[in-house]
Amino acid sequence: MTKLWDDLKHNMKDWSNAAIEKAEEVSKVAVAKTEELTKVSKIKIEVHQLQRDLRHEKEALGKLVYNQAKDDNMANFTGNNDFFAHIQKIDHIGESIKIKLIEIDNIKDKYNIPEDSITEIEDVVENDEKNIKEESE
Repeated sequence: MTKLWDDLKHNMKDWSNAAIEKAEEVSKVAVAKTEELTKVSKIKIEVHQLQRDLRHEKEALGKLVYNQAKDDNMANFTGNNDFFAHIQKIDHIGESIKIKLIEIDNIKDKYNIPEDSITEIEDVVENDEKNIKEESE
């Protein structure tokens, strides 16, 4: 009976060590995935900011065109530096957005991240933003 008890204690110790090793391995993988998702989320926030900048720049261009057409009766923008500065900014922001989206795709491909994981994080961020906005009002 003592031999059986000793064997059982020995096996329990081996099983617990194996369980601990497996838990450590799983936690390392979880940490790595969290870091990857954080990278993607950070870039998505940057894209969101760039999209806001793009929208503001297009609004500014629209106001310029409207004012030029209405006030100065001008329909041709040849030589108008402000007009072309807005066009350049819009193009630059658009290119920046494309680069960021490619970065996101590269990270997702490299680390095999499903879109569902990213969508869940975006939902949390959106809810946090709404809560912050509501609290500040």
